[in-house]
Amino acid sequence: MTEPSKATVAEASKEYARIRIPGKRRRGVLNAQIIIGSIILGIIVVAVIFAPMIAPHDPIAQNLNQTMLGSSADHPLGTDQFGRDLWSRLLYGGRIDLLVSVMAVLAPLCIGTILGSIAGYDSGFIPSLIMRIADLVSSFPFYVLVIVLVFVLGNGGMSIFIAITAVSWVPYTRIARGETLILRDREFIASCKASGFSDIWVLFKHVIPNIASQGIVYAMSDVVMNLGIIVTLSYFGLGIVPPTPDWGQMMNDGQQFLSAGNYGPTVIPTVMIVLISLALSFIGDGLANTLKVRK
Repeated sequence: MTEPSKATVAEASKEYARIRIPGKRRRGVLNAQIIIGSIILGIIVVAVIFAPMIAPHDPIAQNLNQTMLGSSADHPLGTDQFGRDLWSRLLYGGRIDLLVSVMAVLAPLCIGTILGSIAGYDSGFIPSLIMRIADLVSSFPFYVLVIVLVFVLGNGGMSIFIAITAVSWVPYTRIARGETLILRDREFIASCKASGFSDIWVLFKHVIPNIASQGIVYAMSDVVMNLGIIVTLSYFGLGIVPPTPDWGQMMNDGQQFLSAGNYGPTVIPTVMIVLISLALSFIGDGLANTLKVRK
């Protein structure tokens, strides 16, 4: 066999470089998405966690002598119609809204991933029952079902958490089932079965760890949706019970002053929601594209 000439080798190297370099640049862009989203989200999360140290006032303390004040050294974002400090209410309101939003994602993520892996791993009565229940839940409009459950359970963070969890496990189940249907035919799964390992061991040791990434990517957008649900319910008086600070309540309280040109009580929590949605979108898109590149 004749050896390739130097010109041929050089040409092949250039072609290889043209193929590889875009991939490296693409991964750099994807990492930038995750970094930017993480920075924005991290700043907000740190601020609401350390709200007792950062907030200058009690978020529910009223001072009728200082109603609807503008920005000042004592009140950085001004006050509302009851003289409550908007900066303090913004920080404390973010604590409860973000906590419920995240918890209402973690629970459905775990429940749906386990149920979906069971439904996709095997066939029989239990997998079929799981998917029929999922079809039944998804046949109702999501928002309508959540509102009905909150109305029945009553206002409050726990009621919202239970209502969202009872409905939003379905998408995670479908995602996990689809991934499991692909994974169960792989050789290493067949080897585990042939070696005598139990189905439960195979599910939790090999199946779930390999399918969880898709559910985590979906969870980024799900947090945004949950935050929107919580704020919407509170805006209409079905969410967090006053006087506990909440972004939806702040928007509702401030809307009556928009015509007078006082936009702060409504616009400030809206901007926070937009920033969180933007950050989670960056992180979710970055994770999704990173997984595509790896595949």
